[in-house]
Amino acid sequence: MFKQETLANGIQLITAHRADTQAVTVLVLVKVGSRYEPLELNGVSHFIEHLLFKGTASRPTSQHLSRLLDGIGAEYNAFTGKDHTGYWVKAAAEHFTLALDVLSDMFFNSLFDAKEMDKERGVIAEEINMYSDNPLMLIGDIFEKAIYDGHPLGRKISGPKETIQKVSRANLVRFYKDYYYANQIIVGVAGNFNQNAIKKTVAGYFDNKKIKAQKRTFKKFSVSQTSPRVNLHFKDTAQVQLALGFPSFKNTDPRVYALSLLAVILGGNMSSRLFTEIREKRGLAYFVKAGSESYEDTGSLIIQAGLELNSVAKAITTILAELKKVTNQGVLAAELARAKEFLKGKFVLQLEDSANLIGWIAEQKLLTGKIETPEQKLKKIMAVTLADVKKVATAVMDFSKTNLALIGPFKDREKFLKLLK
Repeated sequence: MFKQETLANGIQLITAHRADTQAVTVLVLVKVGSRYEPLELNGVSHFIEHLLFKGTASRPTSQHLSRLLDGIGAEYNAFTGKDHTGYWVKAAAEHFTLALDVLSDMFFNSLFDAKEMDKERGVIAEEINMYSDNPLMLIGDIFEKAIYDGHPLGRKISGPKETIQKVSRANLVRFYKDYYYANQIIVGVAGNFNQNAIKKTVAGYFDNKKIKAQKRTFKKFSVSQTSPRVNLHFKDTAQVQLALGFPSFKNTDPRVYALSLLAVILGGNMSSRLFTEIREKRGLAYFVKAGSESYEDTGSLIIQAGLELNSVAKAITTILAELKKVTNQGVLAAELARAKEFLKGKFVLQLEDSANLIGWIAEQKLLTGKIETPEQKLKKIMAVTLADVKKVATAVMDFSKTNLALIGPFKDREKFLKLLK
């Protein structure tokens, strides 16, 4: 399904050939994100992501880059996370080399023009405003600030506007040079391409610069929480956004499979326990869902809901009651079977797209150091037992480590702490 190779300069190449498509996706991943940043540079990884689209030595403006890609009908974008940054182009297979050319040019030859940088400060400020004005987008940040209290994982990926406005070009370029290095870069290609010539083709664009190889580390997170936490973000909203959750497992912990199934059973779809209890039976929320997140050293289980103001306290007590029921009684065999088929179906559909396929493969390699095939992952999911789910529920849902985040017209933390205790 996929092939791993290493270019002469240390960049890793991962390819996944598919003959049943006329498209190809090129993805470049870098192992750097907001958790690698010092406090005074919080947001610089995201800033760099923006600036790589702002012109290179041979294509000096963003228009030179965008017109090339728009001219072939390509899809392209980038993203920054807590632990990695990615850039991608998806195009018709006949334009494969143009996608490689543009991405490698951005990667190695970006100008970081001071005037463009100053203009982009305003763009990013408006992006921050957009997220801040959308409670559904913001609630994740409010929750992570609580659960990762005082740690870089609890900071916003975008950083604060004040930092973006004052960070210097010299500091930004220095950070770029420190972290965009060979042995932490993966180039991924998925779709229709010449399998026999793929390494030579990619090397022609990404192996033409000898970039240094070094290893940068991040501050590891360890759970020290001994009592519930509440993080309130005051906003006069018509709908209250709630996020409630617990610390969980790192991405290489074998228990993540049982945890993902538990999340489905709790709130993964419209037949889940929380959806049935909170929305269908009680009418307390428009939406309620559960999910899990994992990093190299930690993770979380999180329940989210959008609530009417007067329903918040009742919803919290109802959610906690459902969680305690799972820790005490476990789940039913029929629920576990449905959850397995649900995850299997979603996973199969996800990998139909070449961009999703290479993203799933390359991110595994970047963040865990190994790659699991779809068959291996599904086998592990299908092997989870009722006992496994109950053990995971008990291990994760330690109610002394409950974290609650709310966006709404609230200032009194104590009344919510009383509900959690």
